[in-house]
Amino acid sequence: MDYERYQNLHTIVMLRDILRKWWRAELSFADKSGQVIEWAKGPINPPPNDFCRLSLFSKEGFRRCCSSVRVLHEKFKASKKLRRSQFHECHLGFTIVGAPLHINGEYEGMVFVEGFSRQEVSPREADQLRTKIAELNPGATDLERAIERVPVMDEREVEKICDLLEFGANEIGNFEAELSRKDETVQAPPVEQSDRYKFENIIGRSQSMLDVFRILERVCQSDTTVLVNGESGTGKELVARAIHYNGPRKDKPFVVQNCSAFNDNLLESALFGHVRGSFTGALRDKKGLFEVADGGTFFLDEVGDMSPSLQVKLLRVLQEGVFLPVGGNASKQVDVRVISATHKDLTELVKKGEFREDLFYRLNVIRIHVPALRERKDDLPMLVDHLLRKHKREGQKARGLAPEAMSVLQSYHWPGNIRELENEIERLLVLGGDQDQLTPDLLSSRIRDTVSGAMGTNVIGGSRLNVVPAGRLNDAVEQLEREMLSQGLQRTRNNKSRLARELGISRSNLILKIQKYGLEKPGVGSDDEEAEASV
Repeated sequence: MDYERYQNLHTIVMLRDILRKWWRAELSFADKSGQVIEWAKGPINPPPNDFCRLSLFSKEGFRRCCSSVRVLHEKFKASKKLRRSQFHECHLGFTIVGAPLHINGEYEGMVFVEGFSRQEVSPREADQLRTKIAELNPGATDLERAIERVPVMDEREVEKICDLLEFGANEIGNFEAELSRKDETVQAPPVEQSDRYKFENIIGRSQSMLDVFRILERVCQSDTTVLVNGESGTGKELVARAIHYNGPRKDKPFVVQNCSAFNDNLLESALFGHVRGSFTGALRDKKGLFEVADGGTFFLDEVGDMSPSLQVKLLRVLQEGVFLPVGGNASKQVDVRVISATHKDLTELVKKGEFREDLFYRLNVIRIHVPALRERKDDLPMLVDHLLRKHKREGQKARGLAPEAMSVLQSYHWPGNIRELENEIERLLVLGGDQDQLTPDLLSSRIRDTVSGAMGTNVIGGSRLNVVPAGRLNDAVEQLEREMLSQGLQRTRNNKSRLARELGISRSNLILKIQKYGLEKPGVGSDDEEAEASV
């Protein structure tokens, strides 16, 4: 089971968000041996149940939690016909509900939610909980409040969760079945091509990226020309590759040429080839890239930099599939899908007479706008997590960014977009790979200074000045809220009740905001006058 690939499926991303938003529940995966994948990878993200947390963070309790999950796993493993959600009571008496994952007819694991009760905790059950936790975690205190906060779901809520889990499991099964069907009809391209460039793996769940995904789903199976717009570093070539490797031409060549890389003569030779003796140094015939790409896809990057004379020749290829090599007298016929990209506004270039209007309309049959990173800040945590996994090397300990470091990244405007973010993450891993968390002091001075100047703040612990942040109002408000929560949790030693009183909001609202900004530390909670770590 390719767990990492499923994390970026749109269905699983939305399912995880719904469970967190409606029930504060965590979606988890177990593999075909019954091992909880998230727990094995660490850090553990426990369900919103104090007793589950106290159990998971003790050695014996963790072992028993794993055993409880395996009991449900064995039910699914024992019967291939069992496809509906099933329940099991864990060693503490709480409910685990899961749905089996069947891929190509074989049981490969399950998705599940745990840590809730289907009825109010009775006095007898409360006594049993106290006894069990005393065995697993003798230092636990304030268990009365923990009992009051046990999540309770009625039958209607449980039924909804069952439906959602079954839906998620079916979507994963359908996804794998579709991949298998494609593998049976065409030869699979190399691993670097087939895995890296599937648009399901283009990272993002913001609305702007979901709009991109919807367009990609529709254009992949066609042969129409596509124009990809976006700033430098946003991933325009990745989008082009996704279109190619998810379409009918995926076993044919994918050719790339940057139109701003050469002058006119060199670019014409590169695109259309030349014959021997056509110019000084042309010692032999040479195929052009259009001929190399025959049957496949040709990605023309920065097409807005192409000269008017070459625009005419490109238009002929698009209209008739015919071109003439430099110095040649015999036309060549090709079947090529053209995907072009530019960071310029071609509409404005057409108005200025710098780009042919007829070519513009031929290229702009379908337009895909790839948003800048500053326009999709909601994707930043997911992108950071993906890049940390991508660039992590053997021996590096870093599992993530400290909340303060993530706050700085959220405040930065990212002029270099994804490319700049990837370079920064790779740099962080080199400098701080021996730390458990990557702290703000490891960030590039360029980023720290920019954020400090915009926010009037020393990002490594300085005080706030009376300066208004630059950018969108919503982003500025969220940045201020995130920083106030982060500093408040440190000041109150993670005492949520005290911090909620100081901020003038309810404790439940505070917890939702802490989860929203990723400020909850694994294994650490809080409550009234003492940190919840003493529970």
